Amino acid sequence: MNKLKRQKIFEIWQQNNPNPTTELRYNSSFELLIAVILSAQATDASVNKATDKLYLIANTPKTMLALGETRLMEYIQSIGLYKTKAKNIIKTCQILIEQHNGQVPYERKSLEALPGVGRKTANVVLNTAFGELTMAVDTHIFRIANRINLAPGKNVHEVEEHLLKVTPKKFLKNAHHWLILHGRYICTAKKPKCGQCPIYALCEFKQKEDYL
Repeated sequence: MNKLKRQKIFEIWQQNNPNPTTELRYNSSFELLIAVILSAQATDASVNKATDKLYLIANTPKTMLALGETRLMEYIQSIGLYKTKAKNIIKTCQILIEQHNGQVPYERKSLEALPGVGRKTANVVLNTAFGELTMAVDTHIFRIANRINLAPGKNVHEVEEHLLKVTPKKFLKNAHHWLILHGRYICTAKKPKCGQCPIYALCEFKQKEDYL
């Protein structure tokens, strides 16, 4: 895909959604961090349903740690891998208190050192909470980058590096959200809604006519 096409695609996404953000509900960087940890292999809707109740009881590292692993599991048991996530969250809270004064660090190395936090989770927090120009490549973004030839790559790291290179800088802060929302609601995995796609004329998906 050429530079002009990419520019136009991001312009259209910006016009349609000037201020995109995550669909996870949160009121602090800590709440966002916990929600993103919980969202691995789970839907944002299922995470929101759990955290809406959880955050009324515990929404800081101190109160979450006091809640404990067993009680935490009661709030998140509807989410996949909840036992492992509960263990990681409690350990993360302990580290935040002991090493970061109870605050979510805004350095990648410190974030990725937290249990349950990988590169993608760190990128989401850095971008959404702190405004860093990062690209958190999930299954949606990986699919779209390859399917429409926006920034193809063999793995998530290649796609991340490619997107950071070819996305015009003025769109980088919001690009992650536009791509996820496009993949979640329009360019879906099995039956992409090509007939509803705002970037259809610019898309290089070879089979797109099959979905009109």
